Amino acid sequence: MILIADSGSTKCDWQLLDSSGKEILEFNTMGLNPYFHDAPTVTRTLRSASELADKIQLISHVFFYGSGSSSPELCSIIEYGLKAVFANAVIVVDHDLVGAAYSTYQGAPAITCILGTGSNSCFFDGKHVSEVVPALAYILGDEGSGSYFGKQIIRDYFYHRLPKEIEEEFVDTYHLTHGELVQRVYGEDNANVFLSNFTAFLSRFPNHDYVVETLRKGFDEFISIHVKCYENWNTVPVHFVGSIAHHFRSHLETAIEANGLIQGVFVEKPIIGLVNYHNRYVIPKLQQ
Repeated sequence: MILIADSGSTKCDWQLLDSSGKEILEFNTMGLNPYFHDAPTVTRTLRSASELADKIQLISHVFFYGSGSSSPELCSIIEYGLKAVFANAVIVVDHDLVGAAYSTYQGAPAITCILGTGSNSCFFDGKHVSEVVPALAYILGDEGSGSYFGKQIIRDYFYHRLPKEIEEEFVDTYHLTHGELVQRVYGEDNANVFLSNFTAFLSRFPNHDYVVETLRKGFDEFISIHVKCYENWNTVPVHFVGSIAHHFRSHLETAIEANGLIQGVFVEKPIIGLVNYHNRYVIPKLQQ
C-alpha cells in the first residue's frame, strides 16, 4: 500500500492507495509543519488516526509533501516522526511546493503557486522543481495568503481603519481584545493559522470596496514578487492551489488578467492531483 500526504500549516490530507493505485482510504489530520511541530508530534498524530490502525503494517511507501519541509534538516523532523509509525515503509518527505507542482502538472512546463495559510511559488519543467524567490513565512512574507490578509484585517481593526459596517460585524463576530491578540500571536504556537482564520471574514463582504481593494493589493503583490520573478512568467501557464486561491478565485482572476498572466488550473486540494500524478509517474516505477 502507498500513503500520500499533502500538508499545509492548518490541515493535512491523506490518501491511501493499494499497490495498483486504487484509492482505499481518505482521512485528515492537523497540519504537520516542522517549523512548529517536532517528530513526536508527528508520531502521535498518525497513531491517533484510528482509520489507519489496521493498515499500518501493510504500507510500503509514504510520500509526504508539506509546508515547511524545505530543507534536509526540516524534512528529517517529519521523516523521523513518520518512521516511528511506518517502520517497514520507505519514507519520502518533500516540500509542499513539490507536491503543488505535481498536483497541477498538465504535461507541460508551468509556474505553480500556493495561496493557502501561507504562500509560495515554483517552476516545474516536468522533471525539476525550481524556485527563484524564497518564501519568508508569515512574519516577513506570505504575500497574498490567509495569514497575510488576516494580519491586514486585524491591523485595520485595531487601527480603526475598517469601514464602519465591517468593523461592527467584526466586533460582533470575534470580540477580540488587544490582550487576547498579543497572547495568541506572540505567546502561543501556530500564530500563522490563527491569523489566517480571519481571512474567511472577508467573504461576508465580497463586493465591498474595502475587500476588493485589500484582495487586489495582496494578489498584485504576490504576483509581482512570486510570479514575475520567473523569466517566462508571461509565456507559460500559472497554476494555483490552496484555500485562498479557491475561495477568492474571482478576485484572483481579476489580478491574473490585469497582470498579463496565462491562467492555468485552480486546485483547492492538491491531494487529488497528487494521486493522479503518482498513479501516472511514480507507481509504475515502483512496480518495475
